[in-house]
Amino acid sequence: MFTGIILEVGKITSVKDITEGKEFQINCPKIIKEIQVKDSIAINGTCLTAIELKEDSFKAQAVHVTLDKTSLGSLKENSSVNLELALRPIDRMGGHFVQGHVNTMATISEIEKIGSNWNFSFEVDQKYSKYIVKEGSISIDGTSLTISDHNASKNVFKVTIIPHTLSNTIFGQYIEGQKVNIEFDMLFKYLESLNH
Repeated sequence: MFTGIILEVGKITSVKDITEGKEFQINCPKIIKEIQVKDSIAINGTCLTAIELKEDSFKAQAVHVTLDKTSLGSLKENSSVNLELALRPIDRMGGHFVQGHVNTMATISEIEKIGSNWNFSFEVDQKYSKYIVKEGSISIDGTSLTISDHNASKNVFKVTIIPHTLSNTIFGQYIEGQKVNIEFDMLFKYLESLNH
């Protein structure tokens, strides 16, 4: 379980194709001392396991299903990634409950600067529109955010990013047309399962 509060922007130092999928070596000097082998780490919002540690980096493996369902399959050497360690019982709950289970990918349809803030618009498949609520929570590449607007007829939602978030996540590197990982608020998913 995670909160969507990014602890470090890591850097992919190597990507290795393996029979089971891909292995990523991820440089993260800020948080590496807190990581142990077998720890769960959210990488762009996708929960993976640290399988090997070095002085300033860790290795994680993504299986084919994960590579197909998320944007991790497009990561290359030197790609930047959002990193968050799993929530501990004593941690502050700064964002919202994020499982690290990516539901779908969205496409960045517009990036617009408004004063010192930025509005990012995302297009999703119509079938996911029911999980998007104005002023509700959403996880984008692992970052916990509030939906500032939703145009259901166009399957587009918007979030507003403050300068701190822009400089402490990979939002500052996004470009229009890029795909990102989306995890919808788990409360909506549980409510839906109760109604079936």
